[in-house]
Amino acid sequence: MALLFSRVLLRNSSRGYHFYRIKDLSTHTCKPGNKVNVKGWVKSVRNMKGNLFVDINDGSAASNFQLVINKEKNIDTAYGSSIDACGVIVASPKNKLELHVDTLKELGKCPLTEGYPFYPKKSYPPEYIRNHLHLRPRVNSMASTFRVRHEATRAFNEYLQQSGFVQIHTPVLTSNDCEGAGESFVVKPLNDQLLTSMAKENVPLEHAYFDRPTFLTVSGQLHLEAMSHGLDKVYTFGPTFRAENCKSNIHLSEFYMLELEEAFMGTLEELMDRVEDMLKMVTKSLIARSASDISLVRKLTTDNKLESSFEWIDKPFPRMTYAEAMDVLKVNESKLKSPVRPEEGINKEQELFLVEHCQSPVFVCYWPREIKSFYMRENEQNPQLVDALDLLVPHVGELVGGSVREDSYDRLQRKLPNMAVLQWYLDLRKFGSVTTAGFGLGFERYLSWVLNVHNIKDVIPFPRWAHNCVM
Repeated sequence: MALLFSRVLLRNSSRGYHFYRIKDLSTHTCKPGNKVNVKGWVKSVRNMKGNLFVDINDGSAASNFQLVINKEKNIDTAYGSSIDACGVIVASPKNKLELHVDTLKELGKCPLTEGYPFYPKKSYPPEYIRNHLHLRPRVNSMASTFRVRHEATRAFNEYLQQSGFVQIHTPVLTSNDCEGAGESFVVKPLNDQLLTSMAKENVPLEHAYFDRPTFLTVSGQLHLEAMSHGLDKVYTFGPTFRAENCKSNIHLSEFYMLELEEAFMGTLEELMDRVEDMLKMVTKSLIARSASDISLVRKLTTDNKLESSFEWIDKPFPRMTYAEAMDVLKVNESKLKSPVRPEEGINKEQELFLVEHCQSPVFVCYWPREIKSFYMRENEQNPQLVDALDLLVPHVGELVGGSVREDSYDRLQRKLPNMAVLQWYLDLRKFGSVTTAGFGLGFERYLSWVLNVHNIKDVIPFPRWAHNCVM
């Protein structure tokens, strides 16, 4: 590995100059006098009396890096261009490292007058930036967002690895609609001739490829339950799909879900402990690794300091029953725009009110059976309730939904929406069954929360929603 690394450095070195990524140009790894090669995109050019001051970024760090070019060298560059520069590291009067350029090669020009959408020293609203998905990474705040996304992915995986979970690649193509809400995308080949050649008696032509209706997954939960009956702790982290005609700031047609299933877990209290521990540990890790990027993004929407925005990490999350939540909402109904209807659940306005009321992320647990899914376990003390939870957080509302799974063969058999498709799911309660519990966390919602980004479309590289599937 060391030999391979040295070869990579050699390949990226130029005429005795040592290649550095900008994130590594610190006083700990690079010192004044070092001969350095850097590459990146020009973020600004300032023309002073004897020098050009050029800020560049290569996508590896929140902060730009300054190049100083003596005008006598007759070197020129412009905003947006990609460059390859060599020079000597010098400490500025403010004791910040900068590169005094010996040579500079412009790799790709950026003609602003030919349609480049972002001009120097201008800020743009998210809606405008969103219209240029292929160029969004050039905007510093978006580059920071995608680096945070990477680090959050890493932190969730590390937490689950350290907690003994096995990652499962659950299928994107599935024959079951886990939630049963009719929000699935149907999958079939584009080639009608192929379908005709595969046609079978008593199988509709549009289902000829798989011999049954097939969908893009809305959840990997049911597959995880199968895997947990043999592997115990399992999770999946991948794309899920919902066909909704919704323009909400917290909905997408394609989004990422972290879903977890744990065998031998029989109480909702244990599941809430798992959710709370995971969120706190992952967020601590994320702040430790990405404080600069998080701060850069959050300063666009809030003046709150990073420390005060994450005080919830060191406090227990309140836990209230659905009935208690309804009582709070009814007492404060005059402060709400929407009526409180216990039979319909809790809408986003009411979710955010409960969070504000508690001044903290809050669990709402033990929900009415009639408004929750078939796979949730009936409560032993009150069969009209199920052992289910929602975690509500500031700014977003529902972040996590989970439950103890129905472990009674007879009760599940009565509740199954489609016995023909889900007989295998019922079989799990027949052969060596154990109680399992799990949850799903909307990854983009988590990012929107920690970054204080107001639209979920701005925390995923290529958002898809109704009437929009660009690129």
